[in-house]
Amino acid sequence: MKKILIKGTDLCKSFKQGEKNVMVLNKICVDIYEGDFTVIMGASGAGKSTLLYALSGMDGITGGKVEFGGEAINGYNEKKMAELRAKEFGFVFQQTHLVSNLTLFENVAVAGYVGKRHNAKKVQEKAEQLLVQMHADGAKDRMPSQVSGGEAQRAAIARAMINNPKIVFADEPTGALNKANSEEVLNLLTELNRNGQSIVMVTHDIRAAIHGNRLLYLEDGNILAELSLSAYEEKNAKGREAKVNNWLTDLQW
Repeated sequence: MKKILIKGTDLCKSFKQGEKNVMVLNKICVDIYEGDFTVIMGASGAGKSTLLYALSGMDGITGGKVEFGGEAINGYNEKKMAELRAKEFGFVFQQTHLVSNLTLFENVAVAGYVGKRHNAKKVQEKAEQLLVQMHADGAKDRMPSQVSGGEAQRAAIARAMINNPKIVFADEPTGALNKANSEEVLNLLTELNRNGQSIVMVTHDIRAAIHGNRLLYLEDGNILAELSLSAYEEKNAKGREAKVNNWLTDLQW
């Protein structure tokens, strides 16, 4: 039986719009399992990113409970939550949010210093190693403005991995990339997952979604359907894409 990393119970998120109370998440119950590559899909406004931010502690909820390691984290104060995110979670966004006046290497290393898992020498060694693994070492001494979008996003993945996170949260990580760079980033995430890294990714792109082994479909703040797939293999990509496409068509995506 798979180990539950994060457990969301009756998750609610709402906001006021004039006199109306808009429900973005409507009592969602979801478990995130160790070793899975979980993909969250749905139409625009379905609550995909809101769910990811709720599970990762990036945003608060208005009802329900988020548990990590068997402990409710939605009651943490900001300092304790920041420590949890720095040490246990990694984040990759559509925009890389790299610090503009630091090199790619420095961007990765700084996250390691904040996480405090290793001494300075070990952090630097690991930053070097990760940039090689992410095929971004050739640009490590350049500023974010001096590299391609693909190089910047690969450095952002290295930054997400520097503290050996239990789970990586990725919100539309290929949304700002061309097809070639998107495929490289997705292949890197798939390789990390193949080596045991747990990943939760939001995407609207079927070609990105097929890299997951568990797909969740959100509609109106609820999980409407779930699809289980085998581990991704490039040779099966076309058949996999057809299967996901048929699933989404049945859901009237």
